Amino acid sequence: MRIAYLTGQYPRATDTFIQREVAALRDAGVHVQTFSIRKPPEDENVGPEQRAERERTRYILPPSILNVVAVGFKLKLGSPRRYFRALGLALSTRQPGIKGLIYCLAYLMEAGIIADTMRRDKLTHLHNHFGDSSCTVAMLAAEIGGFTFSFSLHGPGIFFEPYRWRLDEKLKRALFVSNISHFCRSQAMIFCPPEKWDRLHIIHCGVDPSLFKPATHTGRGTRLLTVGRMASVKGMPILLDAIKQLLPDHPELSLTVVGDGPERKDFEQRAKDLCIDGNVNFVGYQSQSEVREHLTRADVFVLPSFAEGVPVVLMEAMAAGVPVVTTRIAGVAELVDDGHSGHLVPPGDTNALADAIDDLLTNPDKRTAFGHAGHQKVSAEFNIAKESAWLRRIMTAAIDGRVETLRPNDTMAHDNQTDQAHDTLDRAAS
Repeated sequence: MRIAYLTGQYPRATDTFIQREVAALRDAGVHVQTFSIRKPPEDENVGPEQRAERERTRYILPPSILNVVAVGFKLKLGSPRRYFRALGLALSTRQPGIKGLIYCLAYLMEAGIIADTMRRDKLTHLHNHFGDSSCTVAMLAAEIGGFTFSFSLHGPGIFFEPYRWRLDEKLKRALFVSNISHFCRSQAMIFCPPEKWDRLHIIHCGVDPSLFKPATHTGRGTRLLTVGRMASVKGMPILLDAIKQLLPDHPELSLTVVGDGPERKDFEQRAKDLCIDGNVNFVGYQSQSEVREHLTRADVFVLPSFAEGVPVVLMEAMAAGVPVVTTRIAGVAELVDDGHSGHLVPPGDTNALADAIDDLLTNPDKRTAFGHAGHQKVSAEFNIAKESAWLRRIMTAAIDGRVETLRPNDTMAHDNQTDQAHDTLDRAAS
C-alpha cells in the first residue's frame, strides 16, 4: 500500500506511539508519507527519532500563496464537482460565527494541498490521528481527492467537544475507525449510526517490549517516576500532596518528573511551598532512550491523571517491569489489572494515592510480581508490532471492501497471562 498519515503537529515528544506505528508499517513494507499541518516547536525535537521524522514529514503551514492559488485553480478545473462538494461539507460542518467560517475555509485550503500532493505521489488512502481539526482536514481532503480516509480515535479531549468537531459526520464518512480501547469505542458508538459499528475496530497503541528489560526489585523502594505533560489534568498537584504525606515514613523518597508544559513553573512553586522541592526533580522533555533509562532506576511509576485514553507511558513502565499506580479512568483498566500489575485508585484522592504508593515501596516481592505481570500484559496485548500488523490487516480489508473483526483472537493469550500473573502474586504473598 501507498498511504498518507496526517496529524496536527508531528513529530512531537508526546506522540511516540504514532512514530512507532509509522515505523512498524514501513518495516512491514507499507509506503507511508507523513503530513503535518504545522511543525512542532523546537523543544519537542528531543531525540534522533523525532529529528529523522521531521526530515521525512511534509508540512502544510505556512503555505506558499502561489501554491495555494495554483492548487485551488487546479482542483476547481480538474474536479469541480468534488471541490464544491467539499466546500459544502466544510460549510455544513463548520463552527458558528465569522471565526468558524474563516477556519473552515482554512481547513479546505489545507485539504486541497494534501489532496493534490497525494494525487501526484500516487497515495491512495489517508489515515489521521486524533478526531479534531486535523481529522476535519482529512475528511475534506478525501472529499476533494476522491480517496478514502480513516482515523485513530484516542480521547479524552474529543469526547469533551464532539459536536464542535462534528465527530458524528467523521464517523459516518470514515472507511474505518481505529479506537484505542473498548471504552473509546463505546464513546464513538454514541455518535455513530449502528450500521457503522462494525467499522469501529480496537487497535491498541503499543511499545516494543524487546527494548525493555524487566527489573527485579529488592529492598525498600525510594524512587518514584512520572512522565507526562505538565498540566493539572495529569493530577500533578495530587501527586505532590501525596509526596508530602509520604515523607515522614519515607524520608529518602524522590520523585523524578519527566515532561514539560504550561504549568511546570506552577508545579515547581507548589513543590517549594510544600517544602518537598528537595525530593522532586523536574527534568523536562526527554528522548525515548532517556525515558527508558529513567525507568531502569524507578521503583514505582505513578500517573494520577484525571483524563486519559490508554497512556503509552504506562505501557512503557509495565514493559520495563516497573509496578504502576494510576487512576481508574477511561480505558486504563483495560491495560492495568488492579492488584496484579498495578494499583488503580480513584482520581483526585490523595490518601488513596499515597496508600497505594506506600504499599509498593514497602513490598519488594509485590513490586517484582506486579512488574512481571505488567511486562507479560504489554507483550501480549500492547506490542506495537502486533498492533501495527492488525492495523495493516484492517486497512487492507477495508480498502478491498471487506470488514474485519473487532479485535484479533487474543482472548486466550490474555487469559493465560492473567493466570500467570495470579500465580506469581500468590507466590509473592506466601
